Amino acid sequence: MPKLTHFDGDGQAHMVDVSEKPVTARVAKAGVWVKMLPETLDLVEKGNAKKGDVLAVARLAGIMGAKRTADLIPLCHPLPVTKVAMELVADPALPGVRIAATVKTNGQTGVEMEALTAASTAALTVYDMLKAVDRGMEIGGLRVLLKDGGKSGRFEAEP
Repeated sequence: MPKLTHFDGDGQAHMVDVSEKPVTARVAKAGVWVKMLPETLDLVEKGNAKKGDVLAVARLAGIMGAKRTADLIPLCHPLPVTKVAMELVADPALPGVRIAATVKTNGQTGVEMEALTAASTAALTVYDMLKAVDRGMEIGGLRVLLKDGGKSGRFEAEP
């Protein structure tokens, strides 16, 4: 079992020292979904939501979330994020919106938390923009889909 790195020898939480780690290219992708009523998804697809273009606003929120991760997660390192790509796709089979966030950096630690924060912030924004018409929406499936770079190498989640 791998050692938990956010605790010191006395069991106290601390920020991991990454100063001796080499700077490498790193990427992470996270996904999440927002289930909603078919009528709500119809509003999203037609652009008829009262608050505006749901997917465009959620995309921007995801990008902002990635950039602010270290402000939200106490032991996260502030990272020079070099790219955030947001994919928001209406899925009638869900019914709802599938969201994926890909984050890149050149740094000493990975960007999994930034990708997870981007995806979850976008999902929460979808909920916020549509809650007036569908309070029963469900957010789920948040997980890391891909992580690459650094000492631990590549990880890809099972489909």
